[in-house]
Amino acid sequence: MSKGEKTPTTLSISTTHRPATDLGYLLHKHPDRVQDFPLAFGKAQVHYPQASEEQCRAVLVLDVDPVRLTPGNRDAPSHLLHDYVNDRPYVAASHLAVALNQVYRTAKSGRCEARPELVNTPIPLRAELRSLPARRGEDIPRRILEPLGYQVEMETLPLDPDFPQLGDAGIHNLKVESDSHTLPELLRHLYVLLPVLDNHKHYWIGKAELENLERHGEGWLDQHPERELISKRYLGFRDSLTTEFLARHPGDEETMEDETGGEKKESLHQLRIQAIIERLQRAGAHSVLDLGCGEGRLIEALLKEDSFQKITSQDVSQGTLSRARKRVGREESRVNLLHGSLLFPDPRLEGHAAAVLMEVVEHVGQGKLELVEMAVFGQAQPRTIIVTTPNREWNAVIPDMETKFRHRDHRFEWDRREFREWAHAVADKHRYAAEILPVGEEDPEHGPPTQRVVFTRKQPG
Repeated sequence: MSKGEKTPTTLSISTTHRPATDLGYLLHKHPDRVQDFPLAFGKAQVHYPQASEEQCRAVLVLDVDPVRLTPGNRDAPSHLLHDYVNDRPYVAASHLAVALNQVYRTAKSGRCEARPELVNTPIPLRAELRSLPARRGEDIPRRILEPLGYQVEMETLPLDPDFPQLGDAGIHNLKVESDSHTLPELLRHLYVLLPVLDNHKHYWIGKAELENLERHGEGWLDQHPERELISKRYLGFRDSLTTEFLARHPGDEETMEDETGGEKKESLHQLRIQAIIERLQRAGAHSVLDLGCGEGRLIEALLKEDSFQKITSQDVSQGTLSRARKRVGREESRVNLLHGSLLFPDPRLEGHAAAVLMEVVEHVGQGKLELVEMAVFGQAQPRTIIVTTPNREWNAVIPDMETKFRHRDHRFEWDRREFREWAHAVADKHRYAAEILPVGEEDPEHGPPTQRVVFTRKQPG
């Protein structure tokens, strides 16, 4: 493409799932045809540069007509130069989000009669965006996408390739990869986050957009470490809408757990931490892994005990790790904060006496739980592993509970039988003994609010 020629905005989605051509069924777009879609501000086209059993790639090309973007398009002509000369026809922004919603609406909703078993199955996915305006550099895209479990790669484009001394253009080519998401999840994430990354919307932002954010953010936004940033930018910094959204979605699962209508007692979160520390000390663990550490509340408690000489904490979110770092304070010599995902083996987790997954597994999803098991039990192999998770039966004790699970971001919650069966199956597979214990005051009928299992590795022989 020659210098000065318009570069089209594109969204490319590819997979190596076998057969890769199943992507055509999921997207409801046939790989053998080029398809055009009229839009209010231009047109979109979908074609497949590659469609084989091994790899399939679908490209959504957006062609924005700058004349249709001007306020004078329908009324009197505009006399403002900016209305005609701007970056909107050339960048991946809210126009691309609208095109994605219109072209891939059925795929985003999770409907596919031809391949229904694939809709909710994580497959290897790669999305590439050309010309993403991220005017604050690479920080915002990584802060928003990495906590969702995506691997992010960004290429910063120069203002002029012939004159690098002029600096960058504030435009990036973005690549995100994951083998732990479904295609509908990827499309919903992109639909919400495209205008957030650009921080500019071309349409009116009202109450309908708040409801849109709730609908498409369900299951992932409430516990996102940048929840406030995402909601502010998505809602155009309209304070009333942002305040209402954050009030509806406080993002704190402890609130629901502790509001059981009775006298104020020690919080369930504190009881979990106390139970965990007591068992770690009984096991004589001097080095501890805090996996899915979040904002570092367990780290803070572990640092109060001199017996824990080495604490390694891992989380997928850079934002929550930053907040955990503040809790560490002057104890940096005892704590190592790692950015990473439990869905992938990590040699940095090896060599510890104990590992803790406190209220983590229910956020992962049962379909991906085996990956966590392999990373923790199969590779890291600490002598002691402690896992806590909600007891679904106890939800009946919570007054006026309106949601299916105790928190919107929970992918599942086990009852006592299911938890016991999972714990013993994992223990048998990886040569551990499993001890099931309660946390919190037990209800005579529904059991404890939190379930806990202490795994102890068996000696060889």
